[in-house]
Amino acid sequence: MNFASKLVQKVKDRFGQHKLKHYTDKLNEIGRHNLETWDDERLKAASLKLKNKARDGASLDELLVEAFALAGEAASRVLGMRPFDVQYMAGTALHEGNLVEMQTGEGKTLAAVMPAYLNALQGKGVHILTFNDYLAGRDAQWMGPVYRFLGLTVGFVRDGMTTEERQQAYAADITYVTAKEAGFDYLRDSIAMSQNDIVHRPFHYAIVDEADSLLIDEARVPLVIAGEVASTGTDGSRMASLAKELVLGEDYDFDENKRNVFLTEEGAEKAERILRSGNLYENHNSHLLTALNCALHAESLLKRDVDYMIRDGKLELIDLYTGRVAENRHWPDGLQAAVEAKEGMQTKSSGKILGTITLQHLLSLYPKISGMTATAQESAEEFEETYSLNVVEIPPNRPRVRVDYESRIFTHKEAKLKALVNEIAEVHATKRPVLIGTSSVEESDLLASELKKAGVACHVLNAKNDEKEAEIIANAGELGAVTVSTNMAGRGVDIRLGGGHPEQADAVAKLGGLYVIGTHMNESARIDNQLRGRAGRQGDPGSSRFYVCLEDELINRFGIEKAIPAAYRTKKQDEPLEASIFHKKMEHIQRVVMGQNFEMRKTLNKYSDMVEEQRRIQHEQREAVLANKESLSSTERHVKLYHMDRSWSDHLAYVAYIREGIHLESLANRNPVDEFHHRIIHAFEQLPDKIEKETAKTLSKLSSSGGGSKDNIDWEKEGLKGPSRTWTYLIQDQFMEKKANIFGL
Repeated sequence: MNFASKLVQKVKDRFGQHKLKHYTDKLNEIGRHNLETWDDERLKAASLKLKNKARDGASLDELLVEAFALAGEAASRVLGMRPFDVQYMAGTALHEGNLVEMQTGEGKTLAAVMPAYLNALQGKGVHILTFNDYLAGRDAQWMGPVYRFLGLTVGFVRDGMTTEERQQAYAADITYVTAKEAGFDYLRDSIAMSQNDIVHRPFHYAIVDEADSLLIDEARVPLVIAGEVASTGTDGSRMASLAKELVLGEDYDFDENKRNVFLTEEGAEKAERILRSGNLYENHNSHLLTALNCALHAESLLKRDVDYMIRDGKLELIDLYTGRVAENRHWPDGLQAAVEAKEGMQTKSSGKILGTITLQHLLSLYPKISGMTATAQESAEEFEETYSLNVVEIPPNRPRVRVDYESRIFTHKEAKLKALVNEIAEVHATKRPVLIGTSSVEESDLLASELKKAGVACHVLNAKNDEKEAEIIANAGELGAVTVSTNMAGRGVDIRLGGGHPEQADAVAKLGGLYVIGTHMNESARIDNQLRGRAGRQGDPGSSRFYVCLEDELINRFGIEKAIPAAYRTKKQDEPLEASIFHKKMEHIQRVVMGQNFEMRKTLNKYSDMVEEQRRIQHEQREAVLANKESLSSTERHVKLYHMDRSWSDHLAYVAYIREGIHLESLANRNPVDEFHHRIIHAFEQLPDKIEKETAKTLSKLSSSGGGSKDNIDWEKEGLKGPSRTWTYLIQDQFMEKKANIFGL
C-alpha cells in the first residue's frame, strides 16, 4: 500500500471511529430509558403519542431515542428478543441513510425494525426490500407482531396477489416486498388506465436487505412489462447452423478477456457467401449481423449447466451470483432466441415491451434509502459514487474467531480437483462439517461425482434442485455433513453448528466449526467474502480456504501472460505453488477486474440514465392525464393515455434497436454514447407532437362515427384497448456488458 493509499485509509478509519462514537452516544441515551417497569398499555400510549408528534411535523431525529427504546422493549416482550447494543447502533445508522455492514448471523432483520418503526410514524409508508418472496413473507410474519403491538400496520407482497391485496399491503405502515416485485408493480401502475388500478402510493423510505446484491450485482437488471406477441423476424435455426460451421481462430475469435466474439474478415466473407446477403456491414443487413453475432455468442460463450440449463423442456437461466435458477428472466430477445435455436427449441418471443426500469433507477425514486449487508466494504467507493451511501461497519456482538487461510494455488484443474477431494475426505473423516462453494452446476456435479468415488457422501445444492435450498443449507452444519453448493446459494438461511441440535453444536465447535472451501476466485472479493461468511456466525469457530488454479476462468480470461511473469510460469505439478508472488498476483487480478467492472457499469449507466430521464418526463405527463389535471372527458383521457402508451412502447423498441448496434460507431471513430444520446433525444422530441396528432385523429374518427360523446365506447372494437394480457420479466443484461467491453465503451 503506497503512502497516498495509507493516508486515505487512515482518514477513513478515523471517520469510522467518529461515526461509531456517535452511535455509541445514541445507544447510551436509549439505555437511559428504562421501560421494563412499564405495563403494555403505557408502552402503547407512548407509541401513539410519538405517532401524533411525527404526523404533526416533529423531526424524526428528535424522536429516535424514545422510538428505539419503545421498539426494543416491544421486541423483547412480543418476540422474546431484546436487541443487542450493536443492533441499536445499526438501526441508528440505517435511519441516517447509510449502508450498514453487519456480519452474517448478527440479526439484520431485528436491527431494521427500529428505523422502520421510526420512519413509519409519519404515515407515509416504509418498504423493506428483501431478496426473495420467502424472506418477505417470513420477515413480515416474524416481525409483524412488534409493529402491531406499537399500533402500526404491516403487510407483505408476493407473486400471485390480486390488485386489491397489493393495494392493501402497500397501504400498510410497513411493507415487506422484494425489490423486483415492487418494481413490477410500479411498471403495472405506469400503464394503468384508471387510478383505481394503481397499487403504490408515493415512495417514502426503503431499507434494502442484501444491499450489495441489489445495489451492485443486480442494479442494472432491467425490469420489463410486456404484452402483444411480436415476431423476431430472423431464422434462429439458420443462424445457429451457420455459427456451428464457422471455425474459432479462423472465422471468428474472442476479445482478450473472452467476454465477446467477433467475426474475422475471412469469417465475414464466409458468412456472406452462405447467407447470400452481400456486405453484412451495410445498414440494410444490420439485422442479419446482429442475429449472427448472437448465434456466435450463444454457441461459443454460453455454456449449458453453467449459464443456463434445460428443465422440463424449458430454457432456464442460472444466476451468475447465486447459482440459482433466475426465475422469470430472459436474455435480450436476439440472444434468448439464439440459445433456444442452439438447443433445438421452439423460439418464443418475449413480446412487445410496454415499460422498463432498472433496479437502480427504481431505488432512486425513493426520497430516502438505506441498506444492510454482510459484505459492503469492498465496494464502498461504488456505493458512495452511485447512491451517495456511506458504508458504516458495525462491530459484531461477539468477536469473530473464524480463521481465513491463505489460498492454495495449483498449476492446472486436475491437480486442484485431486487436492480438493483429498482435503474434503480428510476433514470429513473427523466428522467436521464442510461447505464447498463451486462456480457452476457443471462443476458441482463433477465434484460430487469425484467425492462419491472417494467414498464421501454429500448433498448437492445447485440450480437443478434449488427447491430444497432451505433444508439443505439448514443441515449443512451437522456432524459429518458435506454440502456442495453452487456459489452463494443459501442467502437468508443461517448455517447453525450442529444443524440447530444443541447436543451436536458443542461437538462441531470442538472440531473447529464449519469449514468453508471455495473452488475458485470470483470477479469480486465481495462475493468471496459472502462465501467465507457462511462460517463463524455470532462468534462461532470456523475456517475458510480457497482452492484456485492458473486455468480458472478468471485467470484464463484475464490472460495468463498478464497474470504471471514468464520467469514464474511453471510446468504442471500436483503440489500447490508456494511463491508469494502468485498470491499477490491473484489479488491484483481480482482488484483489476473489479475496477474494470465498476468502470463498465458507470459507462453503461450513461446509456440507461438518458432513457430513464425520458421515462420520468413521460411518466409525469401521463400521471397528469390520468389524474385529469388538463380537465379532459373520460373518452379524451382514455384515447390520450392509449396513444401515450403506444408511442412510448414504440420509442423503447427504437431505443433497443439503436443500442443493439451503437457499439459499431466506435469503428468509425465516433463516440457511441454521444451518438446514442443524439439519436434518442431527437426521437423523444417527436413524441408529444405525434401523441397530439394521433389523439386528435382518433377523437375525430370517434366523433364522426357518433361515439365521441359516449362514455361506454367498446374500446376493443375500436382498436383502442391496451393489451389483453401483460406479463413481467427481467432481462439478463450481461450480454450488453460483454459487448461494451470489447469496444471499450
